[in-house]
Amino acid sequence: MSKTEANSSPAPAGCWYLYMLECRDGALYTGISTDVARRYAAHCAGKGARYTRLNPPQRIALVHPFADKSQALKAEHALKRLSAATKRQLVAGGDLSDWLAARAAEPDSTQ
Repeated sequence: MSKTEANSSPAPAGCWYLYMLECRDGALYTGISTDVARRYAAHCAGKGARYTRLNPPQRIALVHPFADKSQALKAEHALKRLSAATKRQLVAGGDLSDWLAARAAEPDSTQ
């Protein structure tokens, strides 16, 4: 079972996930959810975000757990500010742990 499949099941109480979807147009869509599998199904069915209605997702590219919604939202905001090339490097690495640790170590990080 891949990391993506393992983290796609409903979350334990209070657990949130940041996820990245690779869309039909090649773009990476980023969001948060407590149930990535359910949210992915909604995106595929055209009931997710407007962007994914126009550019349906092809696959779940990355999933990372967070202890609470606040942490997931902060990471989502920071991730959305990265260049497409940097996001692709993170997806290729398969894990956000190193990026999150480096980000937390920055003195002006808004964590």
